[in-house]
Amino acid sequence: MYKWIATAVGTVSLLMLVLAQYWSFMPDVFNVQHRAVEEAKKLNVEVVTGFTTTHTLIEVTNTLLHKPGGYLSNDIMPPSVMLDNMPAFEFGALEMVRDLALSLRKDFSRSQSQSLENPYLKIAQPQFNIDHRSWAWPSAESEYGKAVEALISYRNSLADKSQNTAQFYARADNLREWLNEVEKRLGSLSQRLSASVGQERSNTDLAGEQSAKQSTSAPSTMQVKTSWWKIDDVFYETRGASWALLHFLKAIEVDFAETLRKKGATTSLKQIIRELESSQEAIWSPMVLNGSGFGLLANHSLVMANYISRANAAIIDLNKLLIQG
Repeated sequence: MYKWIATAVGTVSLLMLVLAQYWSFMPDVFNVQHRAVEEAKKLNVEVVTGFTTTHTLIEVTNTLLHKPGGYLSNDIMPPSVMLDNMPAFEFGALEMVRDLALSLRKDFSRSQSQSLENPYLKIAQPQFNIDHRSWAWPSAESEYGKAVEALISYRNSLADKSQNTAQFYARADNLREWLNEVEKRLGSLSQRLSASVGQERSNTDLAGEQSAKQSTSAPSTMQVKTSWWKIDDVFYETRGASWALLHFLKAIEVDFAETLRKKGATTSLKQIIRELESSQEAIWSPMVLNGSGFGLLANHSLVMANYISRANAAIIDLNKLLIQG
């Protein structure tokens, strides 16, 4: 009797382990332009300005929801409740989805500050703001699904030649607004990755302006170190964010092709994409290592921080080019 119970428990445990491993595989990078063209053919419409970016946002969200194992961040049952790498990846990608959805609503779809909001984006954007760990009513998946449905309506209305109420304005100022948000997001991730080995940093919060003030005083130097328990979470969160951003920038390259060409910024965008592609290379180590900067063991966080910092620096340069006439 006990032998059969032990065998059953061992078999179930093994199946759980295999399933958990399968669900932890990171999504592949897909061709955003090919996906957009295929979808346009299905709908029998042209790939108009904004179609590729909007469809890429839809595809990235659908990948998070429908990949092997589905959306795992809010699962409360094994084996997914025991996983942390994939939920961290999902959260990083979701943060990029939220930023782009917000920019779609307040910048890309509006001609000026006094113009009306697009009704579909007014529905879609708030749906992404539900807690990514929410599993009860309403669940995160259901709200994100509603956002996708609204985005599909917006995308289809963009390509509908019988009406002109839905628009996507591929202007340099709109692109700069979104890139500013991306810059802050990557800067934060880079700092958290670099803190894997612990650093003493000077407080630069008020640097650059003598009259600047802050709410409460802070020490001139700070010891910053990411918790040992959070190192792999920060790594995979960054990997998820760079995965989503990689697709969005490739879509931007399509929709803003003329703007980028006139500003001489196409090469800069390609360089950002190249850095983000490097961040998606396979990890051959069974775990995220945290060796010291010049120690015997590798430090995967510092390697990732290098790619993210270089991409962020290129985004700053790209923004400068977009400002120029």
